[in-house]
Amino acid sequence: MPDDGSNLISMRPANSPNAFDLRRVGAHPDYWYPLAWSDELKPGKALGKRFAGQPIALIRGKNGVVFALEDRCAHRQVPLHLGVVEGEQVKCHYHGWAYDKTGSCVDVPYLGKDRLPNGVRSYPAREVDGLVFVFPGDPALAESRLPATLGSSQRKDYKTRRLNREVACHYTFMHENLFDMNHQFMHRAQMGSIKARCIGRQHGDTWAEVEYTFSRTAGRPSIGERVIVDMVRKRGEKKADFSDHMRIRTDYPNQSLKVWVGRDIHLTDDPVLDVWLAYTPLDHEQRTNRTYGYLSVKRPPVPGLIDAAWPFVTWFTENIFREDKEIVEYEQQAYDAQGSDWNNEVFPAIRDLRAVLARTGAPVDEAPAPLSQTFAAE
Repeated sequence: MPDDGSNLISMRPANSPNAFDLRRVGAHPDYWYPLAWSDELKPGKALGKRFAGQPIALIRGKNGVVFALEDRCAHRQVPLHLGVVEGEQVKCHYHGWAYDKTGSCVDVPYLGKDRLPNGVRSYPAREVDGLVFVFPGDPALAESRLPATLGSSQRKDYKTRRLNREVACHYTFMHENLFDMNHQFMHRAQMGSIKARCIGRQHGDTWAEVEYTFSRTAGRPSIGERVIVDMVRKRGEKKADFSDHMRIRTDYPNQSLKVWVGRDIHLTDDPVLDVWLAYTPLDHEQRTNRTYGYLSVKRPPVPGLIDAAWPFVTWFTENIFREDKEIVEYEQQAYDAQGSDWNNEVFPAIRDLRAVLARTGAPVDEAPAPLSQTFAAE
């Protein structure tokens, strides 16, 4: 497969569909995906979540450790997350069948423990930086692919906010939206007229990266934008002394965005803005996703300054994300109406990205069907 993705995205006229349909490529299950925030799941409680149509119960035992099971009792297929957590087990709400963290059925109250049926599927589950991750694929690959940290979200020298929303589109639209900063035109009401200039792109088998610098052609920055960018400037330095550098990277299946500003930019230095994002598909067709993320802003030298200005950062970023959410949902609506991917993509960096997403994903039609089975007691 050529790295430029030319055999994937045909350069046909805009009124012709692509030979390759990226929206039928599902998120590959052999990676970790966030399903909940850690503080959503209290000790002794369970939550019902989904990954690409698979119902998954997240359970936090009395010892505080999270485990994940197929969210269907092996008996009557009702959701296990409706049940009762006792110690490190969950009891089905319907008949009290009990399961441990491995998914084994360990008790059927009216049969005794000598005639136990088979259990349900378990999934590797871990907590990283305040998010509960589940590994839906081959458990043998789980440990080697666990993320070590999520951007700068846990660093004390950054102030961080969560990004959390359900978006009615295929996850690949999310990757493309962030990767392509030529869409700044859409944010003109929030940021004025910004011209993005691509200054570099790279890609490999499972990753793609693009870099930009920006110039303002009209309008003025919002207060939120000024808070993120201007606070890092040292006293006495002029705006004209500064340039900016943005790097956006997809490390499948996640994305990151980093911004540096300064007179002499060194990309090994801490960025002023560090964003980490994950897109967890919810339904089997993967036409919806739950976006989880962290937006971290470097704290300026003046104590408390960023805390006082934080409402402006929240307002600014919420408006940007609202516009992005609306536009990718319009893209999904167009796809659904046309029945295939008719995108006429011309930007080389996005063609790189689409080739990576095509290589690393799994065809939706081959996604696993519901996993539970009704097991009869022997």
